[in-house]
Amino acid sequence: MLTSELRNDIDKIWEAFWTGGLSNPLTVIEQITYLLFIKRLDEEQQRKESELQLLGTPIDKPIYNKKQKELRWSSFKDLEPENMFQLFRKENGVFDFMRNYGGKDSAFGKFMKGAVFMIPTPRLLSNVVDMLSGIDMKDRDTKGDVYEYLLSKIATAGQNGQFRTPRHIIKMMVEMLQPGTDDVIADPAAGTCGFLVGSVEYIKEHHKKYFYDKKFQKKFSREMFMGMEFDPTMIRIGAMNMILHGIEEPTLIDVDALSEANTSFDEKATIILANPPFTGSLDKDAVDGKLTKIVDSKKTELLFLGLILKGLKKGGRAAVIIPDGVLFGSSKAHKQIRKEIVDNHKLEAVISMPSGVFKPYAGVSTGILIFTKTTAGGTDKVWFYDMQADGFSLDDKRQPVKENDIADILQRWKNPDEETKRKRTDKSFFVPLKDIHDNGYDLSINRYKEVVHEEKNYDTPSAIINVIRKLDKERTKALVELEELLKP
Repeated sequence: MLTSELRNDIDKIWEAFWTGGLSNPLTVIEQITYLLFIKRLDEEQQRKESELQLLGTPIDKPIYNKKQKELRWSSFKDLEPENMFQLFRKENGVFDFMRNYGGKDSAFGKFMKGAVFMIPTPRLLSNVVDMLSGIDMKDRDTKGDVYEYLLSKIATAGQNGQFRTPRHIIKMMVEMLQPGTDDVIADPAAGTCGFLVGSVEYIKEHHKKYFYDKKFQKKFSREMFMGMEFDPTMIRIGAMNMILHGIEEPTLIDVDALSEANTSFDEKATIILANPPFTGSLDKDAVDGKLTKIVDSKKTELLFLGLILKGLKKGGRAAVIIPDGVLFGSSKAHKQIRKEIVDNHKLEAVISMPSGVFKPYAGVSTGILIFTKTTAGGTDKVWFYDMQADGFSLDDKRQPVKENDIADILQRWKNPDEETKRKRTDKSFFVPLKDIHDNGYDLSINRYKEVVHEEKNYDTPSAIINVIRKLDKERTKALVELEELLKP
């Protein structure tokens, strides 16, 4: 949890970049990312050196050799601004060392291939290094919180409808799927890897005893999490987010997930959590033919649902954010994908979210689909929830408010027997498969929710007239008394 003091420190770093000439939020975050990683490398080396002094055992895979001492954060942080700047920019200097860490063939080296040092002045570099040096981020959770706070400052949507998913929505979706130690968790539209990080945090919190097992630690660090992203800037930011949360070798694939080039996503995952791009439209020739067989469309939000079904193992589960139009769209493709999920797999839940959840990025109304891949049907009834509030104001400011349905959603989701007793006038209720068939696979909650109109009784016109006459008499009397007081 970030303290207000730590938030203020980060805000000052952010402001330093803006006043220093860097105004693109993604560029700022990318440059801070590099500095955080450089600082982390030195901290890791210090940890290994402490173990050497304590235990007397040789350092396993040292990060720096003796000739590279000047490239360490603890060495250059006190240099004069110009000297520090030159040390970063020179060949085989600080930035080159960071970019080539692990070797060109390593996962990290691949992500960093296009990394560019863009801090424009010695003064800005020195100021930011000073400020980061003053922030204690040795605790891994604090590092993650700092990074998440930085990511929250991205206030503009990306291309093709991409925008960051709020952390509390991610946490809710992860808790609904409850990932375990045997799962392979994927996000085919990974972006900053928020869903993968949310799953990392959940497993750390709920399965602590497994982390004493070195075999599981290796699996956790290298095999349990998988993401796809074609934007090189976002994949670098996402990779750093994973590394700062303890996933040393994240499996991130730089590929357009919907294209035929994505050959590594057939029945790979047991859990998929995603917020795919909305409103995008692709040339059919660029889309994997296997997907168009599932849903014959050019719309990204429909194609990604097809991709998720393709990427899940049989029995695998998914929680996916979709625009409202997916729930009730009348096109052939919209009906095709809804019918596919309902009839050939098991649709479990539809959660309707208010339109302000993704502000300031977008004001579009959204929902969450939760389903299991079965290939043989299994939908008997679907749970609907009408979320009205998520704990934040639904305007561009997104300030904390008391109203919040998330705890209620989780409590009801985990107690399905109680839900069977609820009527359709409640916030949540079950809808049998027959009703969904009868309504042409429409999954809009308004199609099934019943609204109770409260009866109100009003006074008769004659009674209202009598009240007006009484008030008029009182007014006249008061006016006469005032006139008497004003007489000389």
